[in-house]
Amino acid sequence: MIQGSNSRESPMAYSLPPLPYAYNALEPYISKATLEFHHDKHHATYVNKYNEAVQGTLHNDHPIEVVIKTIAGDTTLQGVFNNAAQAWNHSFYWNSMTPQGGGEPSGPLLDRIKADFGSFGDFVNAFKSAGASQFGSGWAWLVLADDHLKVTKTANADCPLTAGQVPLLTMDVWEHAYYLDYQNRRPDYIDNFLNHLVNWDFAAHNLAAA
Repeated sequence: MIQGSNSRESPMAYSLPPLPYAYNALEPYISKATLEFHHDKHHATYVNKYNEAVQGTLHNDHPIEVVIKTIAGDTTLQGVFNNAAQAWNHSFYWNSMTPQGGGEPSGPLLDRIKADFGSFGDFVNAFKSAGASQFGSGWAWLVLADDHLKVTKTANADCPLTAGQVPLLTMDVWEHAYYLDYQNRRPDYIDNFLNHLVNWDFAAHNLAAA
């Protein structure tokens, strides 16, 4: 699975990854203002709080994915988990989008989608439903689980890593991901994500590496 956004700048810190494209590269579907605010403020805060929380602990020397899996469900470390998972989720989200993305994938990924969902249209409907029906903050995911592709959704900072699933792509449905551009029109944001933004090459790479 591609983890390029999860590289550590040293054993002492998890680094904020730069966006894999320019701030204006996803316009008109996601604005420069949204990406600047979302990446430079929200994502950076999660990274900074995570690094502060694990400094001087055994978790400081572990990859962030290992920390997420290790402390999931530990209510005494819920704050650490929230910042760790949000840092990871956002890194994964940036790579789940690309300029001139969207539409149908091709090759083995499309074959698996058709086999496991029935058709690409059935996948689209399931993904839209997951994103639109997630109450409040959360994420919609395409994952590999028990050797089948599935659509799932998670609330707040939760992610499929804690369920033993392999994330292939994700869509952020926290309001700060879309509100400057779409206000309360989350379905419009979801449509544009699927039609114009989703990075199928990223998902295909993650599937091939699973």
